[in-house]
Amino acid sequence: MKRLVLLMHCPDKKGIIAAVTNFIHQKNGNIVYIDQYVDRVQGAFFMRVEVEGVFGLPSFERFKLDFQKELGIHFEMQCSFYLADLLPKMAVFVSKYDHCLYDILAQQRSGKLACTIPFIISNHNDLASIAEQFSIPFYHIPVTKNTKEKAELKQLELLQKYEVNCIVLARYMQILSSRIIDVYPSKIINIHHSFLPAFPGAKPYHSAFQRGVKIIGATSHYVTEELDAGPIIEQDIIRVSHSHEVKDFISKGQELERVVLLRALKLHCERKIMTYNNKTIVFN
Repeated sequence: MKRLVLLMHCPDKKGIIAAVTNFIHQKNGNIVYIDQYVDRVQGAFFMRVEVEGVFGLPSFERFKLDFQKELGIHFEMQCSFYLADLLPKMAVFVSKYDHCLYDILAQQRSGKLACTIPFIISNHNDLASIAEQFSIPFYHIPVTKNTKEKAELKQLELLQKYEVNCIVLARYMQILSSRIIDVYPSKIINIHHSFLPAFPGAKPYHSAFQRGVKIIGATSHYVTEELDAGPIIEQDIIRVSHSHEVKDFISKGQELERVVLLRALKLHCERKIMTYNNKTIVFN
């Protein structure tokens, strides 16, 4: 028995759930999870279903074709189908900060993050030893204003060679261009502090400290061409006070970034997210 994950959205109409569950029953599938959401403002229906059944690759392909033919066209559905045991291949992009990288690699190795990590890319050599520690290939691709296009073409070459499904920017301090973003829509996940746009720049925690903020936040989102404006996946905050120093702000902020990013990655890898109108529908 294998598990199939089905994500779908379409205009809201009567009979969608009944049609989907009847189709699965006819295919001898057993529904082990089902959840749905209706956006009444947009008139849109969203659903996530997990099905257990005999799904080899041929039968999986037949299931998809029949589903689209019998239901997809009629209900104007946009669907994504996944076999749960075919884990996504996730490339990790980093620069010099290691707090997110360590957590991602440890969680993946323990099986708590359901993906494979074919390689790590960095514009610096600083974290090469961590990749070696986890026996993961490390590619140093420097990026400057004059070499950005060449660097991204080399990155794309690696991504295609390893058949990567998604990318995590684990504190990668470079802005990706449409050259890469367009190839991986809603498949590049970033993390940053939630001071934006109040405290932009290289030292946001210093600026926040000088202003006397009372909360620190972190946001994980999908990457779009508009900087830090893609669909939000996960967020959280932690309180700070006048008794904390700048180093406390930075430490607490990095810990929050680590936790929030990992939550977002787990949701993505478990196929629990749908994007719609620059927002996310997250099935927990």
